[in-house]
Amino acid sequence: MVASIFVLQGYDTLRRPERVAPLAEPVVRSLAERVPAVPAQTEQAVRLNGAVQLVAGSLLALGKWPRLSALAIAATLVPTTLAGHRFWEADKEEDQAQQRIHFLKNLSMFGGLVIAAADTAGSPSIAWRTRHAAKTARREATMVAKTAKTSGKAGAKAGMTSGRASKAAAKASAKAAKAGAKAATVGNLVTR
Repeated sequence: MVASIFVLQGYDTLRRPERVAPLAEPVVRSLAERVPAVPAQTEQAVRLNGAVQLVAGSLLALGKWPRLSALAIAATLVPTTLAGHRFWEADKEEDQAQQRIHFLKNLSMFGGLVIAAADTAGSPSIAWRTRHAAKTARREATMVAKTAKTSGKAGAKAGMTSGRASKAAAKASAKAAKAGAKAATVGNLVTR
């Protein structure tokens, strides 16, 4: 629903920029001096603004890239509001009240678009996912360090046990060799 006004106004501005070009002149001149991407000719800048509103409004209405679309529309709404609803410059009190209403309406729409640009549709934001990934990585690194420490201790213990076992096996082997030699000696004595 929010997108409909931008699709309609964007289309109209794209087709007939001369309607709003005189109002946009001071804002376009100021923006063109500061931002190289903004065309210096007022009608081209107005047409570009209308094209962005038309495309971004259509994408927002279709649910395609809603965050980027809302952000693009919000960016075009600022110069549009400053150019079209300069209530502080109105001569008549009635015109000033009318322009203030439009200015505040656009400000409200801007707020809604900023909220839509920040909305993640229930999915965690990139900031949350980054913090969560860092926290998970720290937790896993701690677990790996603990596992390595435990494995190192177990390896050292197994090495010590293995060393003792091989010493015991060598001792048993030596005893068996000694007993075999003794038996051979006794066997030699008996056969003589």
